[in-house]
Amino acid sequence: MNAPTRADTTWSVVEDGWNPERANYFETIFTVGNGRLGTRGSLEERHTGALPGTFVAGVYDAYDSPVIDLVNAPDWLDTEVFFDGVRLDTESARVVEHRRELDLRCGVLHRETVFEVPDGARVRVRTERFASTADRDLCCLRIEVSCLDRAGSVTVRTGVDGHRRNLERLPTYREATAFGYERKWDKWARSTHLVSAGSGFVDGVGVLSSRTIDSGIELAYALACTAEGGRRRQRSRHDAVEVEWGFQAGVGETVRVDKLVGIATSRDYRALDPPRERAVDTVVRAGGFDAAAAANRAAWERVWAEADCEVVGNDRVTQALRFAIYHLIIAADPDDPTVSIGAKSLSGEGYRGHVFWDTEVMLLPFFLFTQPRAARALLGYRHHTLPGAREVAADNGTGGARYAWESADTGREECPQYTPDGKDRFYTREEELHVTADVAYAIMRYASVTGDEDYLFGEGAEILFETARFWVGRCEPDGDSLVIRTVMGPDEFHSHVDNNAFTNKLVHWHLHQAAEVYARLARERPERLRELADSIGLEDGEPGQWLATADRLRAPTDPDCGVIEQFDGYFEREVVPIVEWDDNDMPLYPAGYNHFNCETTSLLKQPDVVMLMHLLPDEYSVATRRENYEFYEQRTVHKSSLSPSIHAIVGLQVGDSRTAERYFGRSAFVDLDDNQGNTEEGIHIASAAGTWQVATHGFGGFRASADGLHFAPALPPSWERLRFSVHWRGRTVRADLGHRDARFELIGAGPAEQIEVWGSPVTLEPGTPVEVEAP
Repeated sequence: MNAPTRADTTWSVVEDGWNPERANYFETIFTVGNGRLGTRGSLEERHTGALPGTFVAGVYDAYDSPVIDLVNAPDWLDTEVFFDGVRLDTESARVVEHRRELDLRCGVLHRETVFEVPDGARVRVRTERFASTADRDLCCLRIEVSCLDRAGSVTVRTGVDGHRRNLERLPTYREATAFGYERKWDKWARSTHLVSAGSGFVDGVGVLSSRTIDSGIELAYALACTAEGGRRRQRSRHDAVEVEWGFQAGVGETVRVDKLVGIATSRDYRALDPPRERAVDTVVRAGGFDAAAAANRAAWERVWAEADCEVVGNDRVTQALRFAIYHLIIAADPDDPTVSIGAKSLSGEGYRGHVFWDTEVMLLPFFLFTQPRAARALLGYRHHTLPGAREVAADNGTGGARYAWESADTGREECPQYTPDGKDRFYTREEELHVTADVAYAIMRYASVTGDEDYLFGEGAEILFETARFWVGRCEPDGDSLVIRTVMGPDEFHSHVDNNAFTNKLVHWHLHQAAEVYARLARERPERLRELADSIGLEDGEPGQWLATADRLRAPTDPDCGVIEQFDGYFEREVVPIVEWDDNDMPLYPAGYNHFNCETTSLLKQPDVVMLMHLLPDEYSVATRRENYEFYEQRTVHKSSLSPSIHAIVGLQVGDSRTAERYFGRSAFVDLDDNQGNTEEGIHIASAAGTWQVATHGFGGFRASADGLHFAPALPPSWERLRFSVHWRGRTVRADLGHRDARFELIGAGPAEQIEVWGSPVTLEPGTPVEVEAP
């Protein structure tokens, strides 16, 4: 069992020593996954206060929970090791040494712990685990136990445990009540989503079937367990299967158990065979642990060749970037267009696994420029859930389709009405409408970057047209104008507002884009347009109605619009200055304020008008963007993890680099340093994507528009070079950017590609590196 070299810190994350108070943090950090599933980095044998979890994309249930949950699925890691009858865990034996290392290069978590039993004998336990990227149905665990001081009996019991529960709404405890790590999760209620559907062994392979109670999804796990020597016993109960190996081990001797687990569900995309058969076939065809590990390494090597982002001269930043990219990669399944990425990816129960606008505005750019197949799959989810979006619109009294603020498997609204403790009311489900325009924005960005007109004129057009219909019904007359009342913009401190600038402008843009796509279809693919119009009942006059609505809608438009009022009456809100900052130099709430009592103030939770400048930079002059950035930046308390990255990017674009590194650090290390104190609940996946965007779009000055790729690097002084790759219409451009020079290479057959570097045109021929000097 070979752990990665300890010298290259840019490719690994390490836990050195055992601290139970930090264990939940590392459970999140050490999540292994492959886009289809994610498994938290809990110890195989667990510990008091553990919060383990395996989450399978798309497996939701709402049997006894207020809104639907991403199900905490059966646990494939479940393992115990005994030495002469003593259980080797952090409480039954003394931990002498403990080290874990997540190898970002191949998604493998290595563990080495030395335990001391009561008579002083030491035993070393090593494990290696991964969720295969080569076969997304396969998970693998290797266990090695070494007797360091004396001979003894070693027992390894490992299996699949189907007795799993989700966390549920906790009671309201007295103010300032706190519970230690040992009990804090015990104080939550639980939701039950799984029932056993059979277990047993066939030809030595254990099979456990479970079923979600409300949604009726079958989950099948197949367990293949092998070892050299030893005595094997296999057992099953209604909700578990397990294999136990018994060994007599001499001094210095190591025993090894390999475990392969195949996972299949009845909702798997385009799967025909029953889940039990597919799960068994997965472990049979894997060819053993070593073969599976080799295939996994090869798959990761191909992914990193396209996705890596490196800062020469700053290893800590490179580590943060690779850590972010790793978690992005294991969050997306390019083979399944029926699932998307929740706000905590597949690394925890935070936000119940629900999908937000984060996917379209924060996550999609990374996949669009590094993993376009995954980007296409993420957009596929929005088409898959379009029927649910139609239901949401109908429930709110309009036609067309309105995307839910929080969605899951169906596209219907899944946003809770109250905070987990039941104390405070959320209005996001009723009022945060901009997600519908954000989806349209993502569709047009994907089509522009990839040139995939089959998608644009197919699923993309259907979404654009149906959502445009929603906006026509949602806008209200106000004299000669149209307005959008009672909404909430990205800044969630302010609800029930009228004419949120971000929402109105995105709607204005959305309606024009929908009309343009309709016109292109009429010119270029009239037969496709007829088919689509017939299927959704689209009338000839509707595109004209979209344009007329856009033209009457109050929306901030350059030139010379100055500081844009975030919503009607914002300028009259009480100005509450930010006067304190935390240890990360980020704003603290002014005394007496919190998330739920900022309505009457000018304080912002996160970028709103500044986010508009980020998404539509070509709609506003640099002067307008700078004026708005300077005005709103000093009013933003950054209580969303996606906030710092957007401020870093826009600040750099308008020439204000004074805060860019600080904001970048807040985004890049939000989970590595747990600088918000809640990483234990799951990865801030939008922040991970924002980190990549700051590096590439901010410091790298990278921008893609209809006329091609643009680079204008402005690196921080501590960075020597920035290296990354971007996909552009079927080919890859590799960029190696310095302070005074930049190097590029076009990979892929075809004609030359024209790019712009520091404002000057540069021609790239396939396979021929080009170096450019800064002006």
